[in-house]
Amino acid sequence: MSSAEVTAGKLVADFGRTAADYGKHRAGFPPAFYDRLAAMRIVRPGARSLDLGTGTGTLARGLAARGCESTGLDRSTPLMEEAARIDREAGISVRYVEAPAEATGLPEASFDLVIAGQCWHWFDRPRAAAEARRLLKPGGHLVIAHFDWIPLPGNIADLTEKLIEQHSPEWKLGGGMGMYPQWLAGVATAGFRGIETFSFDLEVPYSHEAWRGRIRASAGVGASLSAEAVAAFDPELKSALVERFPEDPFTVLHRVFAVIARAPE
Repeated sequence: MSSAEVTAGKLVADFGRTAADYGKHRAGFPPAFYDRLAAMRIVRPGARSLDLGTGTGTLARGLAARGCESTGLDRSTPLMEEAARIDREAGISVRYVEAPAEATGLPEASFDLVIAGQCWHWFDRPRAAAEARRLLKPGGHLVIAHFDWIPLPGNIADLTEKLIEQHSPEWKLGGGMGMYPQWLAGVATAGFRGIETFSFDLEVPYSHEAWRGRIRASAGVGASLSAEAVAAFDPELKSALVERFPEDPFTVLHRVFAVIARAPE
């Protein structure tokens, strides 16, 4: 396994293989997510933030746009190269570091915020939580966040997940409801306090083309299947969308979920 690959059961994924689709079609967390953190004074101008598993930098860029001194960290060079390209186009400055979340090599007590978006499940979580606590200043915050499509019987996400399962039988990440209470015990065990959560739902608009790109950029498709297998999957999804959901654009139900924890003073 290469240093940039991640595993979930028998699934081996390398998101660097789908960096272009990832950068174009995985837009990241909605403004309301940042607004919630800003209202809690976790996101604020001048705060030093570290985005673990930054990918194409959507969270790191979002934090920088709100005045944070933003660093993104990932094991995948292609993803961070795509992140830097998007940053340049947006006129936003983010520092990127190639390292694992569990052993960043960054100085102790150097960040006000350590955040992990859509990636905590890929980490060695006890080690990542311990590293986050080491990196945070006293009273700093760890935020673990997810932004998931929600499969309900017969909806677009349900159709899509069933098709992924047909083409990628080792992908076992479907059927979720976008809530991760299982992260709470590990965060508390790592010594964090003041733990709280929030969640909210929203409908996200996608064109047919954009949804196909979003799915190609997922773990079960572009990050794990061969180019030939992706080329077989994509037309099937295209046909299924035209047949079942001809409206273009359509909306896809998503849920934002966040765990917020404070490092001891």
